[in-house]
Amino acid sequence: MSFPFRFGVNLLDPAPGDAWRAKCRRAEELGYDVILVPDHLGMAAPFPALVAAAAVTERPRLGTFVLNAGFWNPALLAREVATTDALTGGRLELGLGAGYVRAEHDSAGLPFGSPGERVDHLRRTVGELERLLGSPEFRPRPAQQPRVPLLIGGNGDRMLRLTAEHADIAAFAGAYPVPGSTTGKLAPVPADRLEERVARYRQLAAGRARPAELNLLVQQVTVTGDREAALRPLLERQPDLTLEQALELPIFLVGTEEEIVEQVLAQRKRYGFTYLTVLESSMEAFAPVMAALRGR
Repeated sequence: MSFPFRFGVNLLDPAPGDAWRAKCRRAEELGYDVILVPDHLGMAAPFPALVAAAAVTERPRLGTFVLNAGFWNPALLAREVATTDALTGGRLELGLGAGYVRAEHDSAGLPFGSPGERVDHLRRTVGELERLLGSPEFRPRPAQQPRVPLLIGGNGDRMLRLTAEHADIAAFAGAYPVPGSTTGKLAPVPADRLEERVARYRQLAAGRARPAELNLLVQQVTVTGDREAALRPLLERQPDLTLEQALELPIFLVGTEEEIVEQVLAQRKRYGFTYLTVLESSMEAFAPVMAALRGR
């Protein structure tokens, strides 16, 4: 099954009510299919932010990108999901992840756990959400049936297995937490390694009745005639990365609008990504590229 392109923007900067509503309206004007919010301390609380977005937009879907399962009790999360889906008229897409920023857990007084423990908690959360939201007795009821679409993000084998078993959307970050960092510092995943991870996901998902949509989080969009100059700051931060390797990274879309369009089309062919998420800082820059990709 081939999916059409979809495009989302992840709104990172918290803002007062009028400013928040204005940028949600702007995302819709630019043509984004999904308005997304992350789940980090210091940023807007996801569910009220999405309800506010729904009040001033009509077309875009609304999603969490992604909730840190370690912040949430599954029963309370089920209530939030159902309420938000009802209040947004069935436009919610639920994104879940295992969490990767130890400092946020420390600030919140919550256990961080090992990678295995965090994945175990995410698996329990997914199971409980399916059980609770799938029960006709559960109140409040979500608007979407049989369920709110589920996105799971992660690259490790256990995360990919969980994604293959449960998710409607398989999200790949294209970056990994730097070992030893407590603040969530990330480094890019090399293109060939990302290709291997997508191939591993496809193996695990081979028995699915319906394939999942494949999502990529794009870290930067830079429209420029000088690709090397635009990538120079990245090369300074990542001295082991060559310019050739940097130009191949899927999470950095750099070049003229035409070059970026061709890069996205090539990545669809290589990886299968049809749902791209850009960060708020790239919302305006990506809009002409997004328009050029429609129907391609």
